[in-house]
Amino acid sequence: MATIMNENERFHLKIKKGDVGRYVILPGDPGRVPKIAEYLDDAVQVAQNREYNIYTGKLLGEKVSVCSTGIGGPSAAIAVEELIDSGATTFIRVGTCGGVDLQVSGGDLIIAEAAIRAEGTSYEYLPQGYPALADFEVTSALAQAAKEIYENKNVFGNYHVGVVHSKDSFYGEVNPEGSAVGDNIKSRWDSYLKSGCLASEMECAAIYSVGLVRGARHETRRIRCGAVLTALWNAERSKRGLDDTICNDTTRGIKCAVRALEIIIANDAEQEARYRAYMNENR
Repeated sequence: MATIMNENERFHLKIKKGDVGRYVILPGDPGRVPKIAEYLDDAVQVAQNREYNIYTGKLLGEKVSVCSTGIGGPSAAIAVEELIDSGATTFIRVGTCGGVDLQVSGGDLIIAEAAIRAEGTSYEYLPQGYPALADFEVTSALAQAAKEIYENKNVFGNYHVGVVHSKDSFYGEVNPEGSAVGDNIKSRWDSYLKSGCLASEMECAAIYSVGLVRGARHETRRIRCGAVLTALWNAERSKRGLDDTICNDTTRGIKCAVRALEIIIANDAEQEARYRAYMNENR
């Protein structure tokens, strides 16, 4: 049977098994990949195609990759699918968002423990009503990393752990009046605000949904996903005339993701060592 798929090379990412590590950081912007790769040892570009720019290096001696996803759920889901197929198991999205909850200000970090599925991609993976949840270990590591960052007295702002809103239309949120279903958009937005939604972005629901479903299919391999987002600003604070900050610097979020991976890698190594010791003792 004819096929456009190459069993040795992933169709979109143009990578092969061995090109990427178990651990992957997922920015949206391809231009941000080299910046993140600077935090790794001996990082090199292994592929670039379309919106996908991929570098692989090492962190604490473990192979770690950075792969951009582009904008939105469909391209993010493709990246995660093909990375899983290439051996990756742990993903941290590092991106940006707009604040929703009034406690969030521009420059704050948001750790997304779950995502509202207000987009379309997740419905190709999960049934209606099933939540798009982050992995607890990844979320905990991100929260620990964020706490360490903000314990520095010279670092201003805050970090928040909670639910984010994932959408498909950036301008549907920014300018709902320009949509034929603007009233519906505004009504749903108000309900998210009243429910304590922290921020709005475009990829978490898709990434988490792929991880949940693909992880469930592996008997011995769990797929772990999480996300740390930098709030660019807060539209709700601006509407109310409250003080807010516009922040375009994602450095703090990148440092949080890298530190969280260090925590995860160290924990994984400890658990694997304990397992090997147990197996040796019980042979």
